[in-house]
This record gives sequence, structure tokens and C-alpha cells, in this order.
Amino acid sequence: MKFHEYLFTLREKNGLTQEAAAAGAGLSLRAYQNYERGLREPKMSTLIALADFYGITIDDLVCHSQPGK
Repeated sequence: MKFHEYLFTLREKNGLTQEAAAAGAGLSLRAYQNYERGLREPKMSTLIALADFYGITIDDLVCHSQPGK
């Protein structure tokens, strides 16, 4: 699974809107949408914010390992 697909899956699994996920991670809605659509790739500080928000590691976020496996 690609990063943007996993980001969408995480958000849906947590029952969040894009607005809520963006706000929770400290991002603008447009930036979050661009990451989730695969139009842009986040920088390291954004990956850290997203991983912290979702309560996962950066490795899990970028799909090097699958959570729960």
C-alpha cells in the first residue's frame, strides 16, 4: 500500500473527516488533502506530526511495517 492510500485508510479507520485529521495533526486542510490524494509527499516534520496524531511510528506510517503484525 502506498503512503497516500494508507493515510486515507488510517483516517477512515479512525472515523475522521479530512478537516478533523488535518486539524489534529496541525496541518492545513489543503495540505492534508494533497498528501491523502498522493499529489504531494510530506517532509519529515509533517510525517512526525501525522505519526504522533495517529499514535503510530513513522515506520508504520510510511508502510515499512504493518501495524498489528
